[in-house]
Amino acid sequence: MIAPKKNRVLIVDDSILFRTTLEKKLNEDPYLEVVGTASDAIEALEKVESLKPDVLTLDVEMPKVSGIEFLKKLMPLYPTPVVVVSGAPVTTLDALDAGAVDFVKKPLIQSPADLDNFVRELIVKLKIGSIANVGQKKAPQPPKPQGQPTLLRPIDNMVIAIGASTGGTEAILEVVKDLPTTTPGIVIVQHMPAVFTRMYAERLDKHCKMRVKEAQDGDRVERGKIIIAAGEFHLRLARNAQGYYVTSKPGEKVSGHCPSVDVLFESVADTAKNRSLGIILTGMGADGSKGLLKMRKAGAYTIGQNQQSCVVYGMPMVAFNIGGVVKQLPLDQISLEITRYLNSISR
Repeated sequence: MIAPKKNRVLIVDDSILFRTTLEKKLNEDPYLEVVGTASDAIEALEKVESLKPDVLTLDVEMPKVSGIEFLKKLMPLYPTPVVVVSGAPVTTLDALDAGAVDFVKKPLIQSPADLDNFVRELIVKLKIGSIANVGQKKAPQPPKPQGQPTLLRPIDNMVIAIGASTGGTEAILEVVKDLPTTTPGIVIVQHMPAVFTRMYAERLDKHCKMRVKEAQDGDRVERGKIIIAAGEFHLRLARNAQGYYVTSKPGEKVSGHCPSVDVLFESVADTAKNRSLGIILTGMGADGSKGLLKMRKAGAYTIGQNQQSCVVYGMPMVAFNIGGVVKQLPLDQISLEITRYLNSISR
């Protein structure tokens, strides 16, 4: 019997207890092999060069050189998938900006079950991270289309829905940052835990022309406004006499997630039908694919991110393969396609 190919892991953390515990736990998985550990960023860079791991775990709060500075040095030299382990939302988002592919919230371990749950989630993220396309930002890209997205006239009764997972924080920013304030309301699910979604919404708000906020139950969906699903709450579109609004309620995981892209997209298909535009971006798995297909069947225009520009070509691939995607595009062309489509239906 052929032994399974193991993903080579380097653990970077300043706690010897954490490194030792994590090494033991990860080595129990038949598809992972810890090839080394490092207590600081300087040692980590040396070991990345010598050991050539497939994926790293990284604590961002470290002595000598922070995890953020380490990522900024690592990525240009040795573009390697990195999964951040941190309990600090702001520094975690900084790490994703600097090139990390994903993160796991560092738990307050009060029982063996807490540790087991954390390790289980980390193992999944490491396996996903090991196949992430981290070199895609360095790879030659086609020239970016010239010009900023421009809407010829405002459009009423229209909703844009976006779903993403691994690599999605940066992908979403690329899509929405330049959209004008006359853009129809946008609702977004990015797989992310509670608290982190609020910080992410606040960060997006600083970079976008549109207003951005974390979802609260009953929020109106309006022109110039982006609503980000709250961690551990399903986001759904609804409508009454005053127009579109969202519900934000806790619930069981759907397609493996809460919030779930499928839940959002299916509600958009039911509520907005052909007055909607659906976009599925980078991410592992299939969440959102069935919902996007339902949107397309209801008359929505749908866009999928292409393989070359995805960190992980999972969710967009499944959506494309089952017929949910009308047009597949590189990430840097999606915002212009949004305005092109909206202009085409406003004439």
